[in-house]
This record gives sequence, C-alpha cells and structure tokens, in this order.
Amino acid sequence: MNGLTFTIFGGTGDLTFRKLLPALYNLQVSNKLDRTFRIVIIGRRKYTRESYGEKAKEWVMKYARLAFQESAFDELVQRIQYVQMDFTALQEYNSLNIWYQQGGYENHIFYFAVAPRFFPIIAQGLENVEHACEGKVIVEKPFGENLSAARLLNHDLERFFPDSHIFHIDHYLGKEMVRNIQAVRFMNPIFKNVWNREFIEHVQISAMEEVGVESRGGYYDQSGALKDMVQNHLFQILTIIAMEQPERFFGDDMHQKQLDVLHDLRPVDKLDMKKTMVLGQYRGYRKEEKVQADSTTETYAALRLLIDNPRWQDVPFYIRTGKKLNRREMEVIITFKNVNPEAQANVLIIKIQPKEGIYLQFNIKKPGDSDEIIATRMDFCQSCLESNRINTPEAYERLLLAAVNNEVSWFSKWDQIETSWQYINRMKEAYQKAKLPIYDYEPGSDGVEFSKTLLGGQDWAELA
Repeated sequence: MNGLTFTIFGGTGDLTFRKLLPALYNLQVSNKLDRTFRIVIIGRRKYTRESYGEKAKEWVMKYARLAFQESAFDELVQRIQYVQMDFTALQEYNSLNIWYQQGGYENHIFYFAVAPRFFPIIAQGLENVEHACEGKVIVEKPFGENLSAARLLNHDLERFFPDSHIFHIDHYLGKEMVRNIQAVRFMNPIFKNVWNREFIEHVQISAMEEVGVESRGGYYDQSGALKDMVQNHLFQILTIIAMEQPERFFGDDMHQKQLDVLHDLRPVDKLDMKKTMVLGQYRGYRKEEKVQADSTTETYAALRLLIDNPRWQDVPFYIRTGKKLNRREMEVIITFKNVNPEAQANVLIIKIQPKEGIYLQFNIKKPGDSDEIIATRMDFCQSCLESNRINTPEAYERLLLAAVNNEVSWFSKWDQIETSWQYINRMKEAYQKAKLPIYDYEPGSDGVEFSKTLLGGQDWAELA
C-alpha cells in the first residue's frame, strides 16, 4: 500500500458517504491502511478538509461497522485532501495534474462514484494527469442503460486504462458467505465428491427483498429485476457454485472457470420460455416516484436454467428475486437426490443475508426402539457470534482492500459482464416474443404464485 493515492470522483455523493467513507474508516481502525495511504476527494461543493470531515463524521458514525473512535476518525481525516472541481470540465484536469505533482501524489487508484454517463469525460480528463493511465480504476456495475451503451463506456475506459487495471465492483462478491461457497465446496470431501449431477437434484438461488424501489424509481424502471439482480449479482453466485475447481482461487484461472459456466448455459433458442422464466410486477409499482404510469418493468423474476456440461447436465438451477416480498433473505439451497422415498432429501443451505451461516439437513434413525427414519438439522449461524460480526469485514471494506492489493478475483471482468448481459437480453427477447405476461403480485407476498410451475408445481424450498 506504500504511497498510494485513492481518489474518489463524486466525493459528496450518497455512495461515498454511505459506503466508501465508512469502509475506509473500518480499514483505518483495523490498521490496514499504510501510513502513506492518502485520500483525495473530488467534489463540486465548497469544502475544506475540516468542514468535509465534519460532514463525513455523521455518516461514519451511522454506517461504519466498527465503533466510532474520535482519534481513529481524526487520523482518517488527516489522510484526506478535498479538491473542489467540476470534473465535467476538461480544462480543470490540468490544474488537478499540477496539484497532484506539487503534493507528490502518485500510484493512483481512482474510484468513479458517479453516474456511468460521466465515466468517459473523467477518463478523457485524466489523460492530462501524469501517470494516471498507470493507475487502477474502480467502477460500479451494472453500468450503461443497455448493452450497447455499456460497450461504449467500457471502450472509453479501456482506451485509457489497461483491462487488467479496471475493477468492476460487485458488492455481493464481498459478502462473507459468497466467498465461503468455495471453501464449503472444495475443502470438504463430503461435498466436493458429490457436487455433480449424479448426486444433486437441483439448486436454488434466492434473493428476496422487502423494500420496493424507494428513491431509485428512475433507474429501476430502465433496468428491472433481470438486469439489476439476476445478470448483475446472481449470475456471479451461479458461476461460483457451478464452476470447475480452479488451480488457484484468485487471478485469471478462477475468472475463466466462471466464464466457462456462462458459456455452457443452455442456449436460449433451445429453451421453452413457458417452462423457463416467469416475470412479475408488484401492485402499486406504477405509482412509485419516477416510474412510468404504463411501465411493464419486472420487479420479480424466476428462472429455470440448465448448464450443458458433464458435471451439471439436466440439473435445474432455479433463480428467483423480487422486491416488496414478505421477507429479506438471500440464500443458496442445494437439494441432493433422495436415496429412499421414505426419507427426506439431504439439503445444504448457504445463508448469505441477513443471517450468515451453513445449514445441513440429513437423516438419522429416530431415537428409541423405532426404526423410523427422520430428518435432523445442523445449523451454524456465523453472524450470530459477536466475535464473528466484529471481525468480519463488510463488503465494500473487503473490496477496497482487495483493489489495493490487486486481488482481481474479487471483481468481475468485462467479458463476464458482457456474456451475462447477452444471455439475459436473449431471454427477455424470447419472453416478449412468446407474448408471456408480466404477472401482478401483492406487496408482502411470496411473489408470483405462477412461478411454482417452473418447479413442476412444487413450492420453493423453505426450511426453518
């Protein structure tokens, strides 16, 4: 970390105050920032270091994982320099370059905490900053209103930054139990040796949200559940579950194994869309702020996907996600094939949020004289232990540190993003071509009842 300069464009925005500054504070308290690590905040508003620190303080106190310590926060503020500039004005980058040089600021990491439409102008402006092209850039995904726009944005970034220096951040990849999937799967023979079509009946990936679109109506109405969650986050989890074991759990090999899974998804033209996808919209969505009155944007999506390779041939992967549902919950459920019709199937659940942990259901003989077989359960709640909560970094905290340390496996690459986007686009086009409906569902419900048809009429797996 020696001598790094961490510059945030959009330093007075919501992302910076809610996520980035609390994450940097946690790293400060944890002594994970080198003494030479410096932070540059770029914003249009007029602040001094002191006044910006006062503004940041209330957000850090509210959102930081670790308890607020005045001395630690003061040390963080001392790392900060605030630069007032209009980052859309190219002529101002010459002054920024001079300022960097006079202060000895080098070894750059740039975080674009702004709307994607500003990425090209910032990248163009940084051409006037000496050695900026040798630095790294972190951008949020998804970006771009559609695939064509995203390709143009990525082209503009790659024109200045090498591909290996562009970090597409997906905060789901920073969640503790998403990272733990690899350990559970590959470090335990009881799972590793049965992680295939011979033993697994199906896989479910669920991401349920209680909230609606809130203040994001304008953005969400252009994206919907498929782009916002399935393509953006849940395909990442799918590839980690289904990939072949990489030689190393970091770097290009893991990325290639994930990309192989996306390439092995059954082609959309070979799918019966009636049996593949169900889309829905919660009642009242069209009355949300900045949502079109006649919107057909989906707020719920359920999919049945197949991976055509020797490990997973004909094993269904079910994905569902939605807003305004009856609970907030994200989990992966692995249901194993039943060896006896009189016994329940073995089930492994990886709980990602809000509770984090591992749940396993298996069969035993009922205690006593009976020969009855009953299901029993082991439940390891990782987040229930205070020591784990204190010592487990939050997603942005972990990902910022990974970017600093050049741990690329924590981030998506463009070819992975593009392949996911292409597949979801084809699915949505096929759904529309088949003239399938956008089903209504009640807020506070379990979602679209018709989605159970994807599972042959069975309920989505729900285990206590």
